[in-house]
Amino acid sequence: MSTFDLLVNGKQHRVDSWDPEQPLLYALRNDLRLHGAKFGCGEGQCGSCTVLIDERPVRACQVSVAAAAGKRITTIEGLGSSEQPHPVQAAFIAEQAAQCGYCTNGMVMSTVALLRATPRPSLEEAKTALQGNLCRCGSHDRVLRAVQRAAGNTTGRS
Repeated sequence: MSTFDLLVNGKQHRVDSWDPEQPLLYALRNDLRLHGAKFGCGEGQCGSCTVLIDERPVRACQVSVAAAAGKRITTIEGLGSSEQPHPVQAAFIAEQAAQCGYCTNGMVMSTVALLRATPRPSLEEAKTALQGNLCRCGSHDRVLRAVQRAAGNTTGRS
């Protein structure tokens, strides 16, 4: 059994694992009880498990707990709250950018990373940043409006 120190949402956690290659997603959901990152495809292609590691969006199903140890991990739970949502979460709410909502947390995390790197992205930059986040409900137009709103365009329209 190995022990890994994870810095998640600003708090230190110790996680024990028999397998250092265990996906970070499992440690977040099972050990830390953080259920915002969803298990979608398990292959890093859908984006529903997106978290930030050292400010960069990554698929938690593809990063091992060993590789994540010692890095700054941010999950959707570390952004805002129901009472005080993060500006990106507020923009998603205002634009009604969720239908079933399964993909939404990953979309929000990818958007947060985009806006930290590019505060005023073009529509094309937003599309590129979100191309790895799949939505089966077809809310892509509303998601893109939410990105634009969070970037400072109060109408959410580009």
